[in-house]
Amino acid sequence: MSGLVKHPDAISLGVIGMTEGNGHPYSWSAIINGYDRARMSDECPFAGIPVYLNARAPEDFGIKGARVTHVFCDERKDAEHVSALSLVPNVVDEPEAMVGAVDAVLIATDVGGEHVARARPFVEAGVPVFIDKPLCDNRQDLAVFEGWVKDGAAILSSSSTRFAAEYAPYQHPRAPLGDWRFIAMPMAKKWETYGIHALEAVFSITGPGYVSARNTGAFDKNIVHLKHGSGADVVIACGKGIMYGGAMLLCGAKGNSEVVTKDTFASFKAQLAEFVGFLKSGIRPYPFSHTVELMRLVIAGIESRERGGDEVWI
Repeated sequence: MSGLVKHPDAISLGVIGMTEGNGHPYSWSAIINGYDRARMSDECPFAGIPVYLNARAPEDFGIKGARVTHVFCDERKDAEHVSALSLVPNVVDEPEAMVGAVDAVLIATDVGGEHVARARPFVEAGVPVFIDKPLCDNRQDLAVFEGWVKDGAAILSSSSTRFAAEYAPYQHPRAPLGDWRFIAMPMAKKWETYGIHALEAVFSITGPGYVSARNTGAFDKNIVHLKHGSGADVVIACGKGIMYGGAMLLCGAKGNSEVVTKDTFASFKAQLAEFVGFLKSGIRPYPFSHTVELMRLVIAGIESRERGGDEVWI
């Protein structure tokens, strides 16, 4: 399969953001472009971003052949600030202004219910799109994305947790702990926006094949029990007051392990590099059906909670 861009060594990317509590336009653009260290340290409204950016050497920044050249935010002042701190040369007043000006777009917002509307102008124009997690949060929008991909749209979506190096030893059929019996993972914030971080981390280890989800918690304290077709059980606790992190308890037939991820920068860079690789090769790094199953799990967690903890079949 041929690539999705005409000039794989000079890929122009547009970035779209931002939503409350999500500073990816700053961080993603900085990882690709480099950044103004002094201003990012003093002015970035997301305190964690300069911490992990400043911990890296200058040579760690950049993805070969790619550059973020355009930025749009719902508030122009936000886009101008991203432009200044993350060295993005062009600010646009409407997302559609990127069509014809960039090779692909990064939709760096994490409100799934907005993603169909944000992606539509690019999908209809044939522009490849990477969409931040979660791709969507309801069945109707998932059907739209499935239809677009079936018709040939170049859409990729993932959580950065899929790329955490600490999980890699467990992400293959001959994992050292044997057949999975039980996995547990805590996650911060809302299920609708952050549940996917835990879901995709676990999914990268178990693989597809989930059969049901039951959320016996509340909006600000979700307790989600997932059943996998292999017989493994997964419990994700996602809610207010839980600190963000990549801690996971893995229990297999041959032993147990506690795994904690520590390198946010590396996970984000690997995630972005995979999209750039997709643009160059045209080959999906993982089946879109995996993303569909993950979205069904996100949606099932919401629906189960709204039904008072009923089991929802995937």
